[in-house]
Formats: sequence, C-alpha cells, structure tokens
Amino acid sequence: MAPQLDGYFKQVDKLSESFIDRLRKAVAIPSISADAERRKDVVKMSDFLVSELTALGAHVESRPLGPQPGKENLELPPVIVARHGSDPKKRTILVYGHYDVQPANIEDGWPQDPFKLTIDKNGRMYGRGSSDDKGPVVGWLNAIQAHREAGLELPINLLMCFEGMEEYGSEGLDDFIEKEAKPGGFFAQADACCISDNYWLGTEKPCLAYGLRGCNYYSLSISGPGQDLHSGIFGGAIQEPMTDLVRLLGTLVDTDGNIKIPGINEMVAPMTEDEKSIYGNIDYTMADFHEASGSKTHIHDNKERTLMARWRYPSLSVHGIEGAFSQSGAKTVIPGKVIGKFSIRTVPDMESDKVDSAVYKYVKDEFAKLGSKNTMKIELQHSGNWWVASPKHWNYTAAGRAVERVFGVKPDLTREGGSIPVTLTFEKATGKNVLLLPMGSSTDAAHSANEKLDRRNYIEGTKCLGAYLHYVAKEEMKA
Repeated sequence: MAPQLDGYFKQVDKLSESFIDRLRKAVAIPSISADAERRKDVVKMSDFLVSELTALGAHVESRPLGPQPGKENLELPPVIVARHGSDPKKRTILVYGHYDVQPANIEDGWPQDPFKLTIDKNGRMYGRGSSDDKGPVVGWLNAIQAHREAGLELPINLLMCFEGMEEYGSEGLDDFIEKEAKPGGFFAQADACCISDNYWLGTEKPCLAYGLRGCNYYSLSISGPGQDLHSGIFGGAIQEPMTDLVRLLGTLVDTDGNIKIPGINEMVAPMTEDEKSIYGNIDYTMADFHEASGSKTHIHDNKERTLMARWRYPSLSVHGIEGAFSQSGAKTVIPGKVIGKFSIRTVPDMESDKVDSAVYKYVKDEFAKLGSKNTMKIELQHSGNWWVASPKHWNYTAAGRAVERVFGVKPDLTREGGSIPVTLTFEKATGKNVLLLPMGSSTDAAHSANEKLDRRNYIEGTKCLGAYLHYVAKEEMKA
C-alpha cells in the first residue's frame, strides 16, 4: 500500500519560500575547504547546520577531526552527525552530504557575487554550493521540517553525516566512518545508506545511480639538463625531456580512446545481458551528449555505446604537463624537467595494484625503446576504487517508487564516469547498500562559474527525499 504523502507534499509547497531562504543563508557562507583563510567560514557553516538541526529536534554532535595533515596549525572542520528518531521498531537510514564548496570568485566568470543566491525568471538559483552540495544537504533538513509542521512522524530513524572537507579530499573522514560504523558507534544501527551528491543524466528525467568508476592518477616525469636551457644554444645538441615525454604520452591511448597498455582491457568484467538491457531504455540522445560536450567530436555514433564508454569501460586521459611553457606568446626554452599527468578511470573487475603494475611496466618498456639518456620516473599520485551496487536492492526499488510518486516517471538507472570515494567507504564500513539519489540536473555546472540549482529540482527534490524515507520504511527486504 502506497504511503499517504499528500499532507507532506502540501507542506513542502507551503514552506517552499522559507526553504529557498534556508538555501540562501547556506550559500552566503563561503565554506571553501581548499582555502586555509576560509577555514573559519567552513566552521561557520558547520555551526549553521548544528543550529538548524537542533531547532528541528535532532540530536546533534559536532565531532572534531584534529589537525589537517601537512598543516598541523590548521584544524580540520568538524563532521556533523545527527540523529532524528531512535525507535527500535523502525528502520534506520544513514544519509551523507558535504557542507564545503569549491573556490569561487567574480574573476572566474561569475556575473554576480557567487555567494549571493540569485534567482532568474526561469527559477534557476545561482550560487556556489547551491547544487554541490548545500541544496541536497538542506533538502534533508527541509524534509524533517515539513514532516514536523504537517504533524507527521518520520517513518524511519534518520542518521545524518555532513562533512566539511569533501572538496579537498575528505581528509580524516574514512577513519571516522570506519570507527562510527563499528558496534556502539553512531552509524552502527544503519540499515541502508543514501547519498545525494550527484546529478541527473539530463534535465527532465530523474535517475538513480548504481555505479561509479574509480581513478588511478599518475605522474610521469622526464629529466635531463640541470636547468632550463636556451634552444638557440642547446637545441639539436642535447636530448630534450619534453620530446621524450610527448612521445611516451602518445603511446598510452589512441584517438578513439583505446588504451594501448597490455592487460588493462583484459581486466574488465564482461557485459551481461541483464546489464546490456538497461542502456536502451535510458532517456538520452547523442544530441544531449553534443550539448554537454559543446562539440560533435564523439567517438561512438549511438547513445548505448557512448554511455557504456562513459560508465562501464575504462578510459585513459592525459591532463597536462608540469614544467612546460604554457603562457601566451613565445618562449624558446628547453625545459630541464617536465612531468606529464594522466589517469585511468577504472571499472569492475580492475584491481588497482594490477593496473599500476601494468602501467609501470609498459611505460618503462616504451621509454627503453627511445634509447634516451634522460631519466624517467613513473609514480601513482592517488587512487580510488570503482563501486557498483545492485539496482534491484530494496533501497533502490524504494527510491524508484519515491521518484515515480513525485515526478510521475520511473527513474533511469545510471552509472557515472566520475568518482565519489565516500560511497565505497560507507559500503565497506557499514556492510550496507548505498544509494545515490541525485537532486540536481546535468546543467548545474557544479565546480564551474555560475553553478545553479533549479527551483523545481530543489522543491520537488525535497519532496522526493521525504517520500524516499516513507517507501524505504516499508519496502520488502528482498535483495
């Protein structure tokens, strides 16, 4: 039997302007975790959440994480944990979000103050963090408030975990989650987890994401001369590091995205018929891809193969060269040392250590073929594992029913090409299913100038978060 949600939905509509004002207050706090000078603002944002949650009747704790690694005089922002309800007869759902944001300045291309929520005639709400991730975070607060003011009890026990360092590597969070997931910890009673820190595939149809690619990021350095040299004096008489680097980078991947490193593609899990059947029904076109990329330089001619390339197959991307001349104009320099940066997006069943070994062997073999007198060094900068869940799990089917109730359409089941490392951390630490339930759309420009969240996504998204709690409270635990 479908839960009675009309009263909740009406209350969300009634409170919509106050919910927008709550988001406005959150956006106004420049909680930039990457900027040490803004650390006080990150803490201010945590205090804002503590105050709001306390007013909503939640038990709230601000948990310190200690000094920031490498910056011992700078304290990490606290993790805010909260509990609303503790009925042992109810299921317990753990939700995660982050209250820090990416840097933003007028000079970056914002037409207005990035920390002043600006709403245009089409309901687009512009402001840093509006979509990533303050909108979804305060969306959970909105859901609690709408229930309270509608005289409705939350159908589950709600646990919340909001961190302030996601945009700077979530330093300190993994250990915290692992500790709190153990018996007696704050998260120990969770039956399932939900993260709202991703986006719809398009702008009209909601989705549920059940997979993420991992990422192994490498530095490839070539050094030779003791310093940068004048090409007019040394050009043609010395082996140049840049030449070696460009030749090496060119061996890694071809124009059509095929990874040339032996053994990489052989690690990929084969496509099942069940998985293959998902792609044809996804509401997406090549025109959507062209709009998102700003070009028609696609590799594949159909949406199915394009989505597979983005989600379930590995990719190798070359990102840049450190130490090379990159400004406008002309400079006739021979760099003494250059460092190429590239990464491999990993998928099931690739193992990070085996990927590293294959990369190291291939690059060393290719460098040896050059016969260069320069010195080469290849190393891993950082890595994060891939993640995939079952979209047939009761946590997902409940969310699917909630989406259909609010938006009138079944959500697409998608995977994402990027990484949200905390997803895997929660899954491993709690041993429970993790759901990715996005609020924002593909055009929100998170991390970019003019980040926005559509009013429709915010208000209807708040309805969806609350509806999800009702459906997940009753969904049969069949998977």
